[in-house]
Amino acid sequence: MSANKTSIAGQSIRIGNVYFPKLPVILAPMEDITDPPFRKICREMGADWVYTEFISADGLIRDADKSLQKLDIYPEERPVSIQIFGSDAAAMEDAARLAQEKHPDFIDINFGCPVRKVASKGAGSGIMNDTPRMVQITERVVRAVDIPVTVKTRLGYDKNTKNIVDIAERLQDCGIAAIAIHGRTRCQLYRGNADWTLIGEVKSNPRMHIPVIGNGDIKDGAAALRAFDEYNVDGIMIGRAATGNPWIFKEVRHFLESGEKLPSPGIMEITEVCRRHVRMSAGWKGERTAVFEMRKHYCNYFRAIPNFKPYRIRLVTASSVSELEEILDEIEKTFC
Repeated sequence: MSANKTSIAGQSIRIGNVYFPKLPVILAPMEDITDPPFRKICREMGADWVYTEFISADGLIRDADKSLQKLDIYPEERPVSIQIFGSDAAAMEDAARLAQEKHPDFIDINFGCPVRKVASKGAGSGIMNDTPRMVQITERVVRAVDIPVTVKTRLGYDKNTKNIVDIAERLQDCGIAAIAIHGRTRCQLYRGNADWTLIGEVKSNPRMHIPVIGNGDIKDGAAALRAFDEYNVDGIMIGRAATGNPWIFKEVRHFLESGEKLPSPGIMEITEVCRRHVRMSAGWKGERTAVFEMRKHYCNYFRAIPNFKPYRIRLVTASSVSELEEILDEIEKTFC
């Protein structure tokens, strides 16, 4: 089936007062990745909707500096979700109210993070073996705020409890406005291939009437097309494949609309976006933190460049913005 045919079949979706185009392509929330500078760049590159990093409910209600800083939103990012996580319903309710004060478009509940430090405390996807508590938290968050609440979750806790079809129905009954599903269980972490079969079952469930967004292993336009075509999801979410590669949103959109692969960006474009990213990050979180956290992006910004290892080592060991800019200048002269 061609990309054009799939685009014709796709439907635009509405969540609250926000209208999305057909086949929306969304930036997934990622810790230490989806901060305001990166979200802004991804929006410029065509992401239709972005999420903050996940924010601890306990941290918010205790005024922890790092949690409060994560509430920052640039006007250019919208539509944007503030995502919160926690295992206590009262804390999640209070955190949702605090998040709403920053005027996001949506509040998102993280029932999907699989990392041990979160899941072991019964938060993130660690709560997926306790459906009644998922429901309790969701009901209280929905009642606490005046804007749409969405949920991001997984297929289930482990291979024996892939109960997402039932969970999706129950969370919908709590009043959520949309659900995003990662095609792995909590115990899988990010291993193996994402299984979209159950995501498709949630979407085809005649009782479901809210948008269903699929997440997992969307690395290019062809994978995005298959997700829309085979599973009829209302949107797709891109996470790890966007790290250091914000162009993926432009590439996926181009493929969905034309069926053709967009040429990869050249060195000058890559270095310019990387340079802007570094500068914005330093302006938002301070130079030292920005230089350190940008290391997660460098390797991916330049992953397609052959014989790049010496520069990669220099990028990840640089200690200042000025040093990084000097290296980027050298990269332009060497590879252009």
